[in-house]
Amino acid sequence: MSDKFDVIVIGGGPAGYHAAIRAAQLGLKSAVVDAFVGKDGKAALGGTCLNVGCIPSKALLDSSKQFFNLSHNLPAHGISVENAKVDMATFIGRKDKIVKQFTGGVDQLFKANKIVSFFGKGKLLKGNEVEITGNDGKKQTISATNVILASGSVPIELPFAKFDGKNIIDNAGALDINAVPKRLGVIGAGVIGLELGSVWNRLGAQVTILEALPDFLGTADADIAKVAQREFKKQGLEIKLGAKLSKAEVKKDGVHLTYSDKEGEQTLVVDKLLVAVGRRAYTDGLLADDTGVKLDERGRIIVDEHCHTGVDGVWAVGDAVRGPMLAHKGFEEGMAVAEWIAGKAGHVNYDTIPWVIYTEPEIAWAGKTEKELKDAGIPYKVGSFPFAAIGRAVAMNEAIGQVKMLAHAETDRILGVHMVGPGVSELIAECVVAMEFKGSSEDLARIVHAHPTLSEAVHEAALAVDKRAIHKGN
Repeated sequence: MSDKFDVIVIGGGPAGYHAAIRAAQLGLKSAVVDAFVGKDGKAALGGTCLNVGCIPSKALLDSSKQFFNLSHNLPAHGISVENAKVDMATFIGRKDKIVKQFTGGVDQLFKANKIVSFFGKGKLLKGNEVEITGNDGKKQTISATNVILASGSVPIELPFAKFDGKNIIDNAGALDINAVPKRLGVIGAGVIGLELGSVWNRLGAQVTILEALPDFLGTADADIAKVAQREFKKQGLEIKLGAKLSKAEVKKDGVHLTYSDKEGEQTLVVDKLLVAVGRRAYTDGLLADDTGVKLDERGRIIVDEHCHTGVDGVWAVGDAVRGPMLAHKGFEEGMAVAEWIAGKAGHVNYDTIPWVIYTEPEIAWAGKTEKELKDAGIPYKVGSFPFAAIGRAVAMNEAIGQVKMLAHAETDRILGVHMVGPGVSELIAECVVAMEFKGSSEDLARIVHAHPTLSEAVHEAALAVDKRAIHKGN
């Protein structure tokens, strides 16, 4: 086998494996270098997302939702179940089985597309060569006309709350807790903290989330965040805002936390502590000193609008570069770069990337928030509609939340859509399509939506932009 390729991708996560598959589809001889090791000690493609991120967390979210529904939702339907319990081995085992299914699926896709996999840590050398260091320490070097850096990200570790894998854990550790902790502390009320906090809260843990920022979900629209925060409180999630952790000490009776808020210094004792304060680009040991590839002040690889590093034949995508750390953003960048390499017209529209938080209720949005439009001085109009007036949502006993639509006051072009409620992770797609095609609120208002469906909330919000919603006052 020749060690010369058209494309080498360093990193087999979402951005990397999409880049490799698309490059292979376009007739380019492709290879992927990845060092991820699964729970079974074997090589596992798919990166953080498939192994310890998107997929396993959604598996646990769904399992915990089923358990939670037994006592909190099904009684309203006239269904009762006594003495329900969770078998943790099966609970975690189901998640592991799903992970194995999808990581194995990527491996099969690589074989089908004749992509060569190298197991080990990749390092870019000058001249588009890649040095691979296996777990056994052995090294080999391969080269390509183009190298795509897709090294991903890792959890940010706090110097005063270092991960020990048992008492103080990261997102991966929170996916493998073998018994429901009585008290779970979470640092950070972002996507990871809320989702994994929700999993263990549903199973009976007393969950306390400490968030350093004064506002809840500051990146989301304020109205949507307010509804979500209220619902989480009803579920028993205790969220303390403006709470800055300064110390975490592991003692016999638990992890002792010291934090400060507007009332001064506070203490809290928990059985386990999940630190979820964000992620950083993983570029450690990725670049030889003479490659010419530059990093910014946050350790991210500097790229232009086409994900090119400025070094001939070297590209970078996914969490390792600017932009939101979202798997689907990495998907599109990876495929776009493969197309640019092949001389085609790759495309990524960063203005219409959807965000989703898979809690109950779900939270989703795309485009600008109302505050962003105000700060930019852009004239806009607003339409919103509650799920409480949607027949399907009421029938499901999940009539919580709303859809909020923002459109330009003069052109009516949709500038942002924000949702909290049942199934909004799917509903946001309709709005993204409309925004991608520069659609207006009138376009969505004129489209026939099936009845009864949750999607009617989008329809009514579009009608409400011009104060003509049917099922609420305008």
